[in-house]
Amino acid sequence: MIKTLIFDFGNVFINLDIEGAAKYAFETLEIDTFSEEISAFNSLYEQGLISTEEFIEFYAENFPNLSDDELVYTWNYMLKHFPKERLEFIKALKASAKYKLILLSNTNELHINWIKESVSFFEDFKNCFDAFYLSHEINLRKPNADIFEFVLKENKLKAEECLFIDDNKDNIETANALNFKTWHINPETEDVCSLFETKSTLF
Repeated sequence: MIKTLIFDFGNVFINLDIEGAAKYAFETLEIDTFSEEISAFNSLYEQGLISTEEFIEFYAENFPNLSDDELVYTWNYMLKHFPKERLEFIKALKASAKYKLILLSNTNELHINWIKESVSFFEDFKNCFDAFYLSHEINLRKPNADIFEFVLKENKLKAEECLFIDDNKDNIETANALNFKTWHINPETEDVCSLFETKSTLF
């Protein structure tokens, strides 16, 4: 029996343009791919292991032709629209009191700051959850198993009683290996609002 619903944030609630953002970054930074150093630095930032100031400074040193504002704009480019019906969906779930609701997201400080400024109902959304975990605040990130184990321990949960919803295949594979029920949502063709129709066999 499913007792807890664990949601990713990007491409589950807020729409992302990951491919478009990569293309924009390559054009703006005038590179063909992200180096190992850049990828490693991005990962550290996502885990909150370096500050926003250090993160921007790193990019400014490597791409001195761009202003700090241009670098931040490029970094936030992937963040798009948050459909209001998804807020209504999670509010209705909260009101039903049938499930423990948890958000588990690889999200960095610049991204969450943009969301707070751009999504007028962010606080209403956040208040729907019993726990709201962002990778940079807990220094852990998906798809590593330790972030899932952290959530289980912190909330005294059994993995087999949790449904984990994410658009990233690697994250889903880790959750499956730990005995979570999962929904590998396709943001192109599926919407979280249809959870109970799409995964009806689990409820």
